[in-house]
Amino acid sequence: MQARERDVASTQATSASLFRSVATTLAGKSLAIVGASERARWPSEIFRNLREFGYPGRIALVNPRQKEVFGQRCFPSLRDLPEPVDHALVIVPAPAVADVLTAAEERGVGSATVYASMLGDGDAPESKARGTWLEQFTAKSRLRVAGPNCMGAYSYRERLFGYPNTDLCRLAPGSVACIFQSGGLLQFWMKAAAERGLRYSYCITSGNEPDLGLADYLNFVVDDPHTRQIVLFVEGIRRPQAFMHAAGRALALGKPILAIKTGATVQSQAASQSHTGAIAGDYAAYLAMCERYGIVNHRSLDDLIETALAFEGGRSPKGPRIGFVTNSGATVDLLYDYAEAEGATIPDFTEETKAALLPLMQAGITPRNPLDVGIPSTLEVAAKQCESAARDPNIDMVAWTSPMPRTGEPWGDPAALRQLLDKTDKPVVAFGRVIQQLSDEQLAFHEAAGFPFLQGIEPTIRALGGLWFHAARRGRLPATPAPAPPSDVSPATLQATLARYGIALPESEAVANAFEAANAAERIGFPVALKIRSRDILHKTEVGGVALDLQNGDAVKAAAEELTASIRAAQPSVRIDGFLVQEMVDGVEAIVGGRSDPFYGPLLLIGSGGVLVELVNDAALRLLPVCPEEVAAMIDDLRLARRLSGFRGGLAADRAALEAAALALGRFFLDHRARVKEIEINPLIVRSIDGSPRAAGPDPAKPGVGAIAVDVRVLWQEGVKEA
Repeated sequence: MQARERDVASTQATSASLFRSVATTLAGKSLAIVGASERARWPSEIFRNLREFGYPGRIALVNPRQKEVFGQRCFPSLRDLPEPVDHALVIVPAPAVADVLTAAEERGVGSATVYASMLGDGDAPESKARGTWLEQFTAKSRLRVAGPNCMGAYSYRERLFGYPNTDLCRLAPGSVACIFQSGGLLQFWMKAAAERGLRYSYCITSGNEPDLGLADYLNFVVDDPHTRQIVLFVEGIRRPQAFMHAAGRALALGKPILAIKTGATVQSQAASQSHTGAIAGDYAAYLAMCERYGIVNHRSLDDLIETALAFEGGRSPKGPRIGFVTNSGATVDLLYDYAEAEGATIPDFTEETKAALLPLMQAGITPRNPLDVGIPSTLEVAAKQCESAARDPNIDMVAWTSPMPRTGEPWGDPAALRQLLDKTDKPVVAFGRVIQQLSDEQLAFHEAAGFPFLQGIEPTIRALGGLWFHAARRGRLPATPAPAPPSDVSPATLQATLARYGIALPESEAVANAFEAANAAERIGFPVALKIRSRDILHKTEVGGVALDLQNGDAVKAAAEELTASIRAAQPSVRIDGFLVQEMVDGVEAIVGGRSDPFYGPLLLIGSGGVLVELVNDAALRLLPVCPEEVAAMIDDLRLARRLSGFRGGLAADRAALEAAALALGRFFLDHRARVKEIEINPLIVRSIDGSPRAAGPDPAKPGVGAIAVDVRVLWQEGVKEA
């Protein structure tokens, strides 16, 4: 077997073990509507939509109280169907669901969508009991179950419309797949996005997900040749390993995933859990997962629309640099302000570009980026201005402030703008400065022009940032951690093990009392730091358990007595095991750490360190394993990077040593996470570069070079201390 064939076979085997088939749910060739009725809105609207909009398959109707619905025979139960169907739409009250699903399994139905709530969601005991039954049923049944507590799905090319909203059935098929864990929200987002020109391949509400879930639907649309981008509304990811596998496949294929997730606050986490039973998980860990798998995360539903429209242009930038063409000096000012706030890059044009633009400008205007062109005389001139910006080697994307034609008054021929796209392979978007209601004529104008029309300056900048975020990661195969290997690290061997990984520690001695502390300080050399040792104290600085910059033995003795007295007074029951005497190390304080997230796996943290670490909130988080380039990018994202480079005239610090220490800690944590639950070095002192020769790695023996792990805190897995 060839290597490629082995890879394909391996991927297929992995998919078979991770995912549950949604084929009959989204593309079933025959249906049953259980709870069929001419009076109840959902079943009647769904039946009419299936018939009116051309579902080609057989539809059986089931209701024990009806002989006939819409002139069609109605069966008492799924058990009574003359032949099984691919999919059943189960629109019955929660207490009746168990019997319907049992009948579906007995009759050989392929899958079922359960619409009812109170099947595991909320806190009511009867809902919890039904949810438990449903989980047990789906675990052993071959019947696949979508929902419950959902509103169905739209399959546009199959004309399978199981969502009770007629207006959205009228849309032509498109290339955007939507998977929402909120049933009601989907229709409002779809309508708003459709009014802007988006069209859909599949739109799915997943509900409580005891069986079919987000990962299964994602895996399906990744394989769909008509789907070019995927939009997610996420409350919780129940099977993260399957989800990440599907997301990795999407990234490798170049299909962007756009997402918005609740759970950024404690209140929204609680609401998510109450709503669908979802456990939101750690939001920062979720963002780290998005970073690894190229998922473009959003802060608002409005931004989700603008970014989806930008991706509909079908072009990927080769870098983050934006060229803006506008017709207002005030807009230029706003672009500078918003771009800086969003971290966008606006380089100046080259001299060649400025020379090419000059004849296209009004007299007295100097070309620069963002470009204020005044009022262009024709669309042809506007297109040439955008073309000049797109030709500039400093520019990766072009955004044009498009004056919209008034309703009923066509504004020129958009062909000139369409021709612009033939002259560049860079993404080009038009944008309005504010959000506005667009007429059919205005939508048609920009559709004819051939590139997206976005709304709002900030959303446009964020949408272009989303294009680059995905493009920078597109096609790569995300690294995944190997299973945790056996480990023998213990509290007694921790320091020696860290040293073997290349993590430098300060010279130090553990002592029992003040007298021994003073003698240890003499051996280490002044100045020193003195720290309390106690198995009951996690953060020494928070209880006054650290004394710094002690210059002689008497100061060490006095500090030991003061630390003991203050801690005894504040916490009489604390066990004091002695003291740690350390050499003083000067430099920039950083923090590096490792922990395992129960959803997404092992994580590496890098940030600004010290006692104010949580207040400063300057940290980057990534899934392990990481490569040197990822560590460098993490630091680039931090305010810490400016301090390392010599902030306000200070000495530059040894950033390379910080990067080496972070990589080493990541390797240590991956290798020993079977015994280490969490490890944190805070502070990791990054020494200043003062002209000393640079060491190959952290070296505490060379003053002025290296990064020193001054304080290491470990949370051990249960039972390690007794081992």
